[in-house]
Amino acid sequence: MKSTHFFMRSGVLIALLFASSAYAEAQEHSAHGGHTIGNGMNTMTVSPERLQSIGVKFEEAHRHAVNKTIRTVGRVETDERRLARVNIKLEGWIDQLYVNTTGQKVKKGQLLFTLYSPELVATQEEYLLAVRAAKTLGTSEFPEVAEGARSILEVSRRRLQLWDIADYHIRDLERTGKVLKTLPFHAPLSGTVIEKTAVAGMRVMPGDMLYTIADLSKIWVLADIYEYELPLIQTGQTAQVSLSYAPQTVFTGRIAFVYPTVDPETRTAKVRFELDNPKELLKPGMYANVELAVPLGERLAVSKDAVLESGERQIIFIHHGDGQLEWRNVKIGLRGGDWVEIVEGLQEGEHIVTSANFLLDSESQLKSAVGGMAGMKH
Repeated sequence: MKSTHFFMRSGVLIALLFASSAYAEAQEHSAHGGHTIGNGMNTMTVSPERLQSIGVKFEEAHRHAVNKTIRTVGRVETDERRLARVNIKLEGWIDQLYVNTTGQKVKKGQLLFTLYSPELVATQEEYLLAVRAAKTLGTSEFPEVAEGARSILEVSRRRLQLWDIADYHIRDLERTGKVLKTLPFHAPLSGTVIEKTAVAGMRVMPGDMLYTIADLSKIWVLADIYEYELPLIQTGQTAQVSLSYAPQTVFTGRIAFVYPTVDPETRTAKVRFELDNPKELLKPGMYANVELAVPLGERLAVSKDAVLESGERQIIFIHHGDGQLEWRNVKIGLRGGDWVEIVEGLQEGEHIVTSANFLLDSESQLKSAVGGMAGMKH
């Protein structure tokens, strides 16, 4: 314990001697006609040799193109515009099932299943009767009779169309006069079957969901962005998207929509990124890393290593030449990468210290302490 106190006291003495030396140099510089910088209390003079020995480096302050990088995690979702659900509008039984596994690829128009429906058979027979009646009575000398026959035909055709019977099926029915015992249902789009409830022989009712088909060639990533970052976000910006287990594969996504609400617990808003997914490596439900570089334009900025932050104060050191240093309070703005914007307290072209700031800060504080002791009256 005694040795610890000894080293601590020795360290303080050495630091005080170091600061006293710097203070003496400043006094000597003033005595020989050196000019005063700042208010005198925030300046000091350190010999160039000492600056070099402690590794002090300088840089001229100028305007930089600053980019803000936003990193977050997103969830892969299906593009809602490329999603289709296959259901029916009449009661019946599934006769033949042609797409019978989840995950199967389908093409638009591909046959999914056939449906047997007594109601459909009866309606087709009624339609054929209406067709024959329209041919027979359509040329009647009584306008009311001809118009009635055409109206019945149109109503029968409309009923078939409301059941999603394709027009070419109706034309085939008129041409051949043969009633279809089963009705074929086709894929509404090309994609992957992600849900399937259809089973051969199953009875189905109007509204039953039999297939869900998704086109996964384009995908969404929904990412959470903190509310304080939202002013930097706008549609059209691009981001790099990668998977944690395959970081070497990078996708480019574009912001298509910023959701209008903020989660009250996480203080984040959802942002939708749209991506091409030609090999379908991105699958709904996956988590993905999102990195968004936002250009902030040219700003007066310094290296983040040049700024010393102490509580609510931010300090930088200005080098005026011949070992004359000034420590100055500044007001910082946006941060981007290795750069920090200075909005107050620094002029473009001034030389700033970019390294060994902590050593200089310690010396400046001790110099002020020694100066205070020198002015004490006994």
